[in-house]
Amino acid sequence: MRTRIPALVSTMLTVAAVLTPAAEAGSSGWFTSWAQSQQNLAPVTLHDQSMRMITHLSQGGGAVRIRLQNTFGKQPLTIGRTTVALSTGGAAVTSVRDVTFGGRRAVTIPAGGELWSDGTALATTPGTDLAVSMFVAGDVVPGRHDSAFRDNYLTPPGSGSHTTDPGAAYTEKTQSTYLVSAVDVYNPRLRGTVVPFGSSVVDGVGSTNCGPGCTELGTNKRWTDVLARRIVASPRPQLAVANAGISGTTSAVCPRNPAGVLGLDAMSRLERDVLALHGVTDVIYYYGTNDLANGCTAADIVASYRAVFQRLRQAGIAVHVTPITPRPGYSDQNNVDRHAVNDFVKRGGDCSDTCASVQDFDQVLEDPIRPNSINPPYDTGDGVHANIKGQQAIGDYIALETIA
Repeated sequence: MRTRIPALVSTMLTVAAVLTPAAEAGSSGWFTSWAQSQQNLAPVTLHDQSMRMITHLSQGGGAVRIRLQNTFGKQPLTIGRTTVALSTGGAAVTSVRDVTFGGRRAVTIPAGGELWSDGTALATTPGTDLAVSMFVAGDVVPGRHDSAFRDNYLTPPGSGSHTTDPGAAYTEKTQSTYLVSAVDVYNPRLRGTVVPFGSSVVDGVGSTNCGPGCTELGTNKRWTDVLARRIVASPRPQLAVANAGISGTTSAVCPRNPAGVLGLDAMSRLERDVLALHGVTDVIYYYGTNDLANGCTAADIVASYRAVFQRLRQAGIAVHVTPITPRPGYSDQNNVDRHAVNDFVKRGGDCSDTCASVQDFDQVLEDPIRPNSINPPYDTGDGVHANIKGQQAIGDYIALETIA
């Protein structure tokens, strides 16, 4: 039997249909609690099988709804059945609920399109691992987020629909996230959603690095996860945190923009990956390292910052920006440009009147002896990304009163 959504939730669903996502904060009760932005097509073809993606909620509520995307697909994509459930570890689940889209179980997403589901009554709490299971008939090339930093699960090709299976049918693994790119929770007590927006330093590269030869999967130790847990533990107004990082991307369109990330500069993906989320009140903007490495100048980067910040401010969203953090591979000119951008960011403490706050992660990560490098205890070893200790330090640095 399909679980009924409380009357209040049904009413709010109707309200949500006529509001822009940012305007929904405090009015509809829906807030995006988890996100992983789609970035390309998976190098696999799924055939008559099910997938189970594990999403880690920053805040809980009385109901959930999900976003499925076919952003990079070249043809329509049909999902035969979708369920949500509480993950109990690995592929195992409990409390399985059917998900509908406009009242339908099966749904087709057009090429380049996306769909948000109806609300599904399911109680969750901060830190809940929510399993989203989807069945595809025939052959499908799914869109994906490359790095989930955890195991997700697939049934074997040709095995049919197992979206309500307790777990045993999911015998294959992937460390990418397919199709599902956001999860909302219904929780009128939340004040808003914070969206960290940037490249690999937001995406979580390094957050599985616990030392030489040590890797942790699925332990949720990105600095954004640290921030989410600190918010939950604080007496301050409660916010959800939805990660909008994509590794390798840039703020500006750079001369040597890698072919794999063309069209994924900040402005190109702002509407889809930030403004289309629900209840967004704040953005933490952490971009620039790849811009310098791919030939962008300080002028290019600052121009892109201004354009993105103006659009966010028009949407009523507060911008909290971080200076560009160290990278030992930068040329002398790169470092001149880095400090020029950082002067713009820090001037007056407010990005020349365009930012609500400056989050000085450069100060957190820089080596006190070699300020153009990451402090060795925080370095994964690649000189670019923070390990678990560094992620913790970044997440602990943010003063909650600046965003809540």
